[in-house]
Parts: sequence; structure tokens; C-alpha cells
Amino acid sequence: MIIFIALLPFFAEAQQFDLPKSKDSEKLRFELVNNLIVLPIEVNGSKLNFLLDSGVSQPILFNISDLDSLQINNVSEITIRGVGHGEPIKALSSKNNTFRLNNITNLDQRLYVVMDKSINLSPMVGMTIHGIMGYELFRDFVVDINYSRKVIKFFRPETYKYRKDRTAQTLPLEINKKKAFLEGNVHLNNLEDFPVTLLVDTGSSDSIWLFEDDQISVPEKNYEVFLGKGLNGEVYGKRTKIDGLDIGSFSIKNAKAAFPDKKSFSSLTSLGSRNGSLGGEVLKRFNVVFDYSRGKVIFKKNKYFERPFQYNLSGLDLQHNGMRYIAESIADSRGVVRNEEKSFGDVQLLFESQAKLSLVPEIVISAIRTGSPAHEAGLREGDVVLAVNGKRIHRYKLQQVMNMLNDKEGKRIKLLVGRYNSDLLFTFVLKNVLK
Repeated sequence: MIIFIALLPFFAEAQQFDLPKSKDSEKLRFELVNNLIVLPIEVNGSKLNFLLDSGVSQPILFNISDLDSLQINNVSEITIRGVGHGEPIKALSSKNNTFRLNNITNLDQRLYVVMDKSINLSPMVGMTIHGIMGYELFRDFVVDINYSRKVIKFFRPETYKYRKDRTAQTLPLEINKKKAFLEGNVHLNNLEDFPVTLLVDTGSSDSIWLFEDDQISVPEKNYEVFLGKGLNGEVYGKRTKIDGLDIGSFSIKNAKAAFPDKKSFSSLTSLGSRNGSLGGEVLKRFNVVFDYSRGKVIFKKNKYFERPFQYNLSGLDLQHNGMRYIAESIADSRGVVRNEEKSFGDVQLLFESQAKLSLVPEIVISAIRTGSPAHEAGLREGDVVLAVNGKRIHRYKLQQVMNMLNDKEGKRIKLLVGRYNSDLLFTFVLKNVLK
């Protein structure tokens, strides 16, 4: 899970993002990875991958050590605080940078560079992620996110026209301190239609987070778990589910929820009226239009709306851990047939088996939930995942492997792993502990 809420020093607004005068909108395709939106953005001529994160106020780079070159301008040192257990971290502040998203440009963008190599989202996401950004794009455009088609459109606010659509609903959106907040209702324990104020956080791959207080408490059925990583370290809490979540007239039943521990948010001096966060696993069930300039948001159900929430039934967390070589067998046909009449009778094909070395991503177990099926089977952190139910996993993306390991309750999993130069086979049955 990914969560980034950064507290940055206040600076005056830089130049805005804009389109050529001849255009009123720009359309881009994005990758949807583990409920997160990944956009290609050029920074001073270098092509980078950014998470679109409405919970972050200004762009942050944190994975640039492997880049051939990246120029950043007018640099000074600052301190950043954020979510997680740990101390504030040092970063570089840079201004007068050029950002481009196709025809969208900003010639005077401020950004921050975190030099700590331990802050790296790429292993958890399963693809190279160089940074996060959000507020400036939402501020300067009406942002139309079509999760089902994986297309995002940016419109000039002054020319954007609202369409009549009976299946969509327009709701008020409060913009406060460069963040967007939405009112909703939750159903849990003995609370029915309990009103909550939620941070809209496209940079969280989770569904909904709730903060404990005098009225909101964790349901009895829960388990302790690693929830994600923030700028100041890891975030832990309790995983559970709630009876329902209402967004306007849309009702989501049996929603997955998490309650982060209070220490993780100790760096946030005041949560105000905020009760939690709304993340990508809920947002992707809609096509969403954000209009910060008018304080509005439009929700329209899409093909993901009725899909069940994805639970970690195995108890395993995975991440990429560099690359490794594997030997693959290939068949090399030998033999030539000649026939002047261009017709063939019986032909014998001779094959010679050969081995080819291939460089593939290495996927390892990064965490195991205590008491989970995988933990009881004897799996360990650091085990290299080789195959799931007979399928060699090197041709699959990280999220696809996670889906294999959490397919459905009651399914038997045969997991082949590498440990200390030995291949070991473990078997366990997937279980939902919240039932």
C-alpha cells in the first residue's frame, strides 16, 4: 500500500500549468497499477513516471539514482515531514523547472528531491516510479479520470461545460491547504449513516482509512497489519471491513477499511474535522471529474463498482528485489526440405533442445502477517517467489502475482520459493479472517 502525505514549507505559487491557446483540453493514457494512476511526465527534458497523488501539495522526486541524467535548477536544502514512524527527512528544494505532459507545460515548477534511497516506491508498485505530484494539476484544470478506460483528460476550467447525466452525481468538494475533502457516511458497529469528512487521496492504493475517536471505533473483527509507507517511514494499523460507505447516493456495501495507528500521524499537527481518507480502491469504482476551481466533484459508476474488495487472504506482501537470471529451454529446428514442385510428402522435423539465459525481475516476500495461512505454512520474509500453483511467475506483473495468491477464500495455494539456494514447496489454504 502506498500513502504519501507530505508537509512542505510554504512558498508563493509558481507559474501555472497551461495549454496552447489553440487547445481547451488534453487527453493522456495512464497505467492503473494497484489502484494507482501512473503518468508519464517530462522534467527538464527527462521522461519520468509519476504517481498522480491528490494528497501531496507539490511534486516530490525520490528515485533518481538510476537515471542517466536529470538537471534540476536553483537548489537549496529543506526538511520534509510526513506520515509514518520516524524523524523528518532532509530534501532538496528546486525551482524554475520545466514540466511537460504532452501539450501541457509549466516553465516554472518547484519540486523537491528526497535523496534517501530507502524511500522508493518502485519495488512495491512493480514498475519504476520516480516521484509523486498532484495539487498543481488539479488546481489548474478540471481533471476527468476515466478509471475503466485508463484515460485522463485535463480541461481549461473557464471553458469546461457540465453535461447532464442522470447516472452521475455532482457533490461539493472542499479545498483546504491544497487538499480536497469530501463528505460521506459510514456504517459500522452501531453507527448508521454516520457523517465523515474524508481526504480524497488518489495516491493511496487502499480503500478507506478511518481515525479512531470518541465515536468511531475499530470493529471487533480485525487484524493488525502493515498498511503502507509514508515519507517518514512505515505505517501500521488494523485491517477490517465496515457495513457500508455512502458517497452521495452511491452505497458501497461491506467496504474494506483500515484504522492506522495514531503514532503514524503524530507529525500532522491537526487533523481538524477530518475522519479519514478515501483511496484508490474506492475511487477506481467510479469515473471521477475533479473541479477544484468550483469546489465540485462528479461521480459516475463504472465496471469496477460491483467488484468485491481485494483482501490479503494469504498474509503475504511482495515486492520487486532487482533482477535475476533464469535458464529457459528453447527448441531449435534443424533441417531443410527442397522440392521443385513445391509440394511435400512426409517430413520429419528434428529439434535440438537448447538453454537460454533470461534476465527477469525477482519477486520476494517482503512481509508476512502473523497467524496467516502463509505464516503457519512456514514461509519467511526474503523467500524468492518462483511459481504459484505450477505457474512460473517471471512472466507476470507484481500485481498479477498478488492476485494469484489472493484469488478466493478456500483455494489451495502451492507456492514454490527459493531459499538459500534451495527450492522449497509450501501449501496452504486461503482464509478470510474477517468473516
